[in-house]
Amino acid sequence: MTQLERIQAEVESLSKYDFMQLKNWIEDRDFEQWDEQIAAASVSGKLDFLKREALEAKASGKLKDLYGKADIKRF
Repeated sequence: MTQLERIQAEVESLSKYDFMQLKNWIEDRDFEQWDEQIAAASVSGKLDFLKREALEAKASGKLKDLYGKADIKRF
């Protein structure tokens, strides 16, 4: 039995509460790793094209407000 198979068997035996706790922990860990990847890509300049595209769209008048004026007042 592989390590993964042992872990899967253990997960199958968890209570519903413990399973939800594990699921939440895995999701949090996944988001943390994704944030680290995005931060590294940003620092390395790999995302600079997004900034250029946004600035070009703004300069050409193609960039739309994300929120209407009424929505901004809520923040």
